[in-house]
Amino acid sequence: MSERIPAQVIEVTPALPPIASKPLSASSGPIHTRRFTGLFRDLRRIGAGVLCLLFFGTLWLDWDGRQAVLWSLEQSKFYIFGATFWPQDFILLSGLLIICAFGLFFITVFAGRVWCGYTCPQSVWTWMFMWCEQVTEGDRNQRIKLAAAPWSANKLLRRSAKHVLWLAISLATAITFVGYFTPVRDLVANLATWEIGGTALFWVIFFAGATYINAGWMREQVCIHMCPYARFQSVMFDKDTLIVSYDAPRGESRGPRKKGSDPKAQGLGDCIDCQMCVQVCPTGIDIRDGLQIACIGCAACIDACDSIMDRMGYARGLVGYSSERALEGGKTNLLRPRLIGYAIALVLMILALAWLAATRPQLSVDVIKDRGMFRENAAGEIENIYNLKLINKTQRDQRYVVELEEAPGFRLQGEHEVSIGAGEILSLPVSVALTDDEGPAGSRPLRFVVRSLDDPDTEISAGSTFVSPRR
Repeated sequence: MSERIPAQVIEVTPALPPIASKPLSASSGPIHTRRFTGLFRDLRRIGAGVLCLLFFGTLWLDWDGRQAVLWSLEQSKFYIFGATFWPQDFILLSGLLIICAFGLFFITVFAGRVWCGYTCPQSVWTWMFMWCEQVTEGDRNQRIKLAAAPWSANKLLRRSAKHVLWLAISLATAITFVGYFTPVRDLVANLATWEIGGTALFWVIFFAGATYINAGWMREQVCIHMCPYARFQSVMFDKDTLIVSYDAPRGESRGPRKKGSDPKAQGLGDCIDCQMCVQVCPTGIDIRDGLQIACIGCAACIDACDSIMDRMGYARGLVGYSSERALEGGKTNLLRPRLIGYAIALVLMILALAWLAATRPQLSVDVIKDRGMFRENAAGEIENIYNLKLINKTQRDQRYVVELEEAPGFRLQGEHEVSIGAGEILSLPVSVALTDDEGPAGSRPLRFVVRSLDDPDTEISAGSTFVSPRR
């Protein structure tokens, strides 16, 4: 065995230095955004205004002498204007949540994270808190100088005013939110007189603190690290999804220049590297680095860039809504199978939910058989005991009659006619006697029918069993 295994000398290339990971946010400290104007800011304000109007205003509306929208956990009733919903109607809530999810999928496939940038409560309340900063501490440069300055009476006054506004908004938000689960007028009156219960006080403090921390201190960290939507959004994008993007071929190479000069003669693109798109971004990213997980699609950078393009005399759209296909030189396909599929599913689910809500029974009946199998009455007949749980889901008092459905050989005993108040529950004990002892022994099906005497169209039935030892 004198032969040796042949060897080959391979030159080893020196290892490349590790690639530094880019932080999700361009700023490690507080983000101080610059004030700006533009079309998308106006659209965002309209969306935020509608959201706040619905949130803060709806619960103060009255309907038939009560709060129009109230989710009473104590009574297990959900009042939504003229309708009363019970835990038995949970399927409607499930359907509503599914519709909201598909709506979010549809809008994300079409135009990215517009929900996050325009109407997400975290974004809306963050913008509100930023406005408080601008009112009390000034614009971006003034806030940066104030943050770096030593503590003084002026700094203490401005910071105190800002936090007072933050706490006022947080408290109003908490009272409003809790007011959807307990009558808001009683809640405010009890809070003003310090007669509020411990449970309600705990939740008011809890939600006020959560609002103050999330919108005042955590801000973009919630969108970047805590929100699951930011994590799975990329799975829903395709090459035709409209996203906030930077037109690199047009903008590069970037650099400063004088207004009116020819950028091509200087080897420059349309981007003057003014950093305005970064300074207005609520998450502190640079959109020129491409699509990032921290981008919430608020389009603030579009408004800022368009204003600079107007000053320089360039065409707008250096930063704008575009698709990956358009950036590659193609044409965006707005109508595509995936988007159409989401739209069709969304419409069908909305129609189905509307049909279920419109046709849901206004009377609910649950039959609970007594734990005792049977008993013998004074007449020597076999009896079974039942407890009927009747729920009047209408907004007025109703009279009902209880009967047996096609049950020869059986007799219903007890109260047959009952009155139930609007939105009330009644437990009605009844017994059924077997008058025909020629039937088979064991368990036999039995069905109760409840009809409204005030509304002939309202009728519902529920089944149970009758147990007999005889033959």
